[in-house]
Amino acid sequence: MKLDVFPELVPPHTGGILIAPDDPVQHRQVLDKFDELGLRPYLATRDGGRGFGLSAQAAQSLVPGCDTLNLCRDLGLDTVADMVHLEREIVLALLAAPRTLHFASAAEFLAAVAIRRNIVVGARATQLAFGTAEANRPESHWTYDEDRGFTVLPGRSLIEALTLATQPEAGDGRLYAFSCYRATEYVMLLGIARELERVNPPLLAALQRQWETNAIQSGSFHDVFLVEYGSLEAPLPPRYYVPGDRVWFRNPDEPSSDASGYEGSWVIYLGNGLFSNFWQRDRPYSLAAKCVEIYHWRHGTFVDAEGDLRMNEAIVEAKVAETAADPAALAAVVARMSRLRDGRGIYADGGCIDFSREFARNVCPGTAEIVLPG
Repeated sequence: MKLDVFPELVPPHTGGILIAPDDPVQHRQVLDKFDELGLRPYLATRDGGRGFGLSAQAAQSLVPGCDTLNLCRDLGLDTVADMVHLEREIVLALLAAPRTLHFASAAEFLAAVAIRRNIVVGARATQLAFGTAEANRPESHWTYDEDRGFTVLPGRSLIEALTLATQPEAGDGRLYAFSCYRATEYVMLLGIARELERVNPPLLAALQRQWETNAIQSGSFHDVFLVEYGSLEAPLPPRYYVPGDRVWFRNPDEPSSDASGYEGSWVIYLGNGLFSNFWQRDRPYSLAAKCVEIYHWRHGTFVDAEGDLRMNEAIVEAKVAETAADPAALAAVVARMSRLRDGRGIYADGGCIDFSREFARNVCPGTAEIVLPG
């Protein structure tokens, strides 16, 4: 099929993806990827062939209301067994973006797809021990300093160190203690580093030196490595997710949100309607299951002997099972929690769904946006 017979996106549609340069060679590279993934029948174009989205028919049938959670089900994709299927889901979800996702080049688009694939594969393999007060890492590759955080020992590969810390089969099977926030950082960083190894080795070398000196974490990690898509003023549709997104679910219950580690939950969207469960990787969460678990955190808190607010996971699990067995109660909880969350510091009528998603910055030579401190 020739590009010039693609349907045009009907104005005022502004979603999908846009490749920045008006370059036929780069447009062809993107089209070749669509062909590789068998996506031509779903495509529409705009801006002289630089912009790509779903045709009106494809959008209505595959992602009504920008709901991407059922793409695998509706297209019969097996994204665990087949990486082409995983990339197909990733690209379809990108094409369904409610507001335009800009890519600086065809190479950046292809790298973004690869990074998302890497992140999903890494998140699926991640199995950790939950810890907020204490954390540990494989001593063969990591050392700790209060000021610098966990850093990689000189001469040890950052990619190998991240893999050993998060994927027990890569080492001796031991599980290392993480908070969910730090866990998502390691999974995102590993996905980025693996693609840098392919497209930008000098930046990977700089990243290696950085982690041998000082870890980048928390707010700084977000600023250096990630783009936030969506905002409180312009929220994303609550069922719009792309495999490889970092996602925040907020605990909308103020009292239980004071328990350390239960302010909310940071996860990776794995695709196929599922979100990562780093503590039980063989039991990833559906959106409904995540909503129900967070709702019942309010029933599991207690004050320990030191006067700290803690969570009794056994009570939460029992409450979740009880709700899951009652269709009316389940529907009510999911409806309540599926609302967009309130703003910072507000605990009113909002649910647990965030208004934004996070994904990796540009990584290719000449257009990379990752600027390391100092």
